[in-house]
Amino acid sequence: MGLKGFVEGGIASVVAGSSTHPLDLIKVRMQLQGETATTFSHNLRPAFVYYSSRATATSSLHLSPPQRLGPISLALRIVQTEGLPALYSGVSASILRQSVYSTTCMGLYDLLKQRWTDPETETMHLGKKIAAGLIAGGIGAMVGNPADVAMVRMQADGRLPKWQRRNYKSVFDAIARISKQEGVASLWRGSSLTVNRAMIVAASQLATYDQIKEAILKNGVIGDGIGTHVAASFVAGVVAAVASTPVDVVKTRVMNMKVEDGRPPLYKGAVDCLVKTVRREGFRALYKGFLPTVSRQGPFTVVLFVTLEQVRKLLKEF
Repeated sequence: MGLKGFVEGGIASVVAGSSTHPLDLIKVRMQLQGETATTFSHNLRPAFVYYSSRATATSSLHLSPPQRLGPISLALRIVQTEGLPALYSGVSASILRQSVYSTTCMGLYDLLKQRWTDPETETMHLGKKIAAGLIAGGIGAMVGNPADVAMVRMQADGRLPKWQRRNYKSVFDAIARISKQEGVASLWRGSSLTVNRAMIVAASQLATYDQIKEAILKNGVIGDGIGTHVAASFVAGVVAAVASTPVDVVKTRVMNMKVEDGRPPLYKGAVDCLVKTVRREGFRALYKGFLPTVSRQGPFTVVLFVTLEQVRKLLKEF
């Protein structure tokens, strides 16, 4: 019974992750905007571009801050400069991450849910759902961190000048080269952030989905069908996006950081990254990429849980 939960969760996660990968890539690129002084020339419409409120016009000696692109402009620029397939950069790492992290997370949550559900009422208290999500998300994140590091780097590679790009051939090439060039421990760079984010996402996403689904069925709004699954999963996706974006921004920057011999790293750690980001770019920088995050988290969560419910029906007899 427990093993089936891992299989069901794994299949649903891979389908959801693969189908929404371009949105995740755009989110990562947006989160890295403003991190360096590098600028890019483009001819995109001004309506799609976000400018920093800190730009000063009082002195010609001050350089204008780099333009910050919205999700539509960023997607257009990626396609124009790197080609349409670039939107799927790092998809092999995404599949590996979902196969490892999400399979572990979904399986453990299902296992804990079976053990902690009240046999008389066949329900589980919200506090226990949140606790189950925290535990499952934390363990899954530790297992899947190497794939997460590889995915972030492969997604971010195209934004760098050609001579700075890592040009990983696949997720396995990325993991092998990172281990060789920076040490095996670097595969767990930002792991504390990954764990924190995963715990927040899993707890908010899984607990919210179950809670909303139970409320809909209990009040007889609609039956236990796709309509219920879509409604509950969409709310869960929005809640997870709001709760996890600040941690996700810091995690992305720490994981993408390039460490070179003889040069101090850009960030000393998660706290240093958080402080520098807020100091240089303002508190709103912690919600960079929120629009593509919620745009991705919503569809991802809907596809995840709708697929999960359908897989459960198919495997019900096994």
